[in-house]
This record gives sequence, structure tokens and C-alpha cells, in this order.
Amino acid sequence: MREARFLRLTPSVYAKREPAARHDFRKGCLDIRMAALEDKIDNALHEVRTLILGSQVLVGIELRSAFESGFDRLPQSERFLKLGGLVLMLFALGLLVSPAAYHRIVEGGDISSQLHLFITRVSAVALLPFALGLGIDLHFAAGMLWGPAVAIGAGVAATLLALLFWYGIEEAARARGQKRSKREESGGSRQTPDLSDRVHNVLTELRVVLPGAQALLGFQLIATLTDSFERMPRPARMVHLASLALIALTTILLMAPAAWHRIVEEGENTERFHRIASLFVLWSLVFLGLGVSVDFFVFFEKVTQSRFAAGAAAATALLFYYGFWFGYTIYRRSKKER
Repeated sequence: MREARFLRLTPSVYAKREPAARHDFRKGCLDIRMAALEDKIDNALHEVRTLILGSQVLVGIELRSAFESGFDRLPQSERFLKLGGLVLMLFALGLLVSPAAYHRIVEGGDISSQLHLFITRVSAVALLPFALGLGIDLHFAAGMLWGPAVAIGAGVAATLLALLFWYGIEEAARARGQKRSKREESGGSRQTPDLSDRVHNVLTELRVVLPGAQALLGFQLIATLTDSFERMPRPARMVHLASLALIALTTILLMAPAAWHRIVEEGENTERFHRIASLFVLWSLVFLGLGVSVDFFVFFEKVTQSRFAAGAAAATALLFYYGFWFGYTIYRRSKKER
């Protein structure tokens, strides 16, 4: 590495080297670039983990709100506003979970500049519905104490404040000259990392999805103890319990790799563990999307009093999740292979 840095600063000396030395130099530069890319992807996944925990907790709270006694006292217009906030959070959730599917399906666990670019873009887009949904939630919280006028002001202020800190100051910094590198968009570099790095990445992706799934499971379990749940029609209660079972299965799958790593592999990093953990990640997304969509059906039906509309809305949500997590990623993988 020291020689590579020296040669980079002194191209005239590098030109006099033997071909083997030039090859070593290029390999050293590639190793430096890939190490930096690995760090960026690791940081990006940790940032997504931070965002997704907040979004999934809010999704859980929104879904549970339909079982609260105060929900039945809301005017129909307020219920539809609550429904809009939930839709925004579900959209953000779909975006934030997608990097795990992209990394497993498109890249096969490898790292690439395209993966980093994908994570960066979906994270940036997901912040917008997150800010709007957060504003709607604070609107309802303020309305409980101070009435509709203050509630509207609180919701708008919360949304604008979030947009300022998540987009405004960043765009101002870029305008002052901190321009993003275009190297990411050139098609970029790709490399299969060491086994330890790949295992680290898949475990990070498990930690991205698991906390939110556990939060959703907790909110769904609490909802079964409310008076509103007892008053719901039996079919709606059965649907909610089906959703609870799907989220519980998601949690089980996301926790299984830790048990496999300790019991089967005795803590060693192996290709078999990387392959098994990748399958657990992908199957957990199958049940997570289905579980969230099924509970969305319960919420939508309670707001609209229409089972047909609720079924269409739930099917749309499921189509969005599966289409983005699996359809788009499989398309990208086939395109890359061609």
C-alpha cells in the first residue's frame, strides 16, 4: 500500500517500472477503492437500519390505532387522513427494505458501486413520505389537546422541519460546492468481498429488518387485548391474527441465522452459512410483505367499510412490495447477466 501511494504521487517513476510492478500497482489501487466502497456500503446499510426502525414502529402504531376507542370517535375525514398517513409510511417501508433484496438477488452478496447508488437513492426518496407521514401523526396528537387549527399548524411545522433537516440543509451544502462524485453512475466497479465481509453484510441486513418486524409483532399482539378488537367482526379478527402469524414467522426467520451460526457453524464463517443466511433474509421479506398487506386490509376496511376496496388496497400494497423487492431486482439481475 505504501508503494502504491508513492507511485500514485510520482507517475514518472511509475512509468519506469516493470510490467509486473505496474500490475501490482493497479491491484493495490483496486484494493484501496474496494475497501473504501465496502466501508461506504456498510455505512449506508447502518443508516437504512436507523431509518427503517423508525418507519416500522410508526407503521405498527398506525395499524394499531384502528383498535383504539378514540379512532371510532374520529370524523370520517380524519379517518381518511389517518389512512393517508399509513399509506405514506407503507411506501417508505417498501423503499427502505428493498436494499436487502437488491443485495441478495442482484449482486448475490457482492459489493458494487451500483449497490451503493441504489441504497443512496431509495434512502433519499423514502425520507419524503416519512416526513409527510410524521406530520400527519403529529397533527392528530396536537388535535387531541388544542383543536383543529393548532393541529394543522403542528402537522405542517413538523413536516417542514423534517424536510429542512433531511433535504434543505443538504441541498444548501451541495450548492456551496460539495458536489457528489459521478463515479458511482459510470457502471462502476464490482468485486466479491472476502467471506468474512460477506457474512458481515448479510448479518447487517438481518439487523436492518429485524427490529422493525419485532416492533410490528409487539403492536399486533397488544391490539388483540383492546376492547375494539373484541367488537370487530370475527372475519376481521381472523385476518388480523393471520397477519400476526405472518409477522411472527418473519421474526423467526430473521433470528434463525444467529442460531445457525452459533450451533451449526460454531461461530465460523462459511460459504454454507452465507448461503443459508441469504435465503433466510429473502424468505423473511416474502412473509413481511404479506403480513403488512394483510393487516393493511383490516385498517382499510375499518375506515371505508368496504371489503372490496380493502382487498384491492391490500393487493396493491402487496404488489408494490413484491414488485419492488423481487420483480425489479430479478429484472436487474437478468439484465446484468445479459
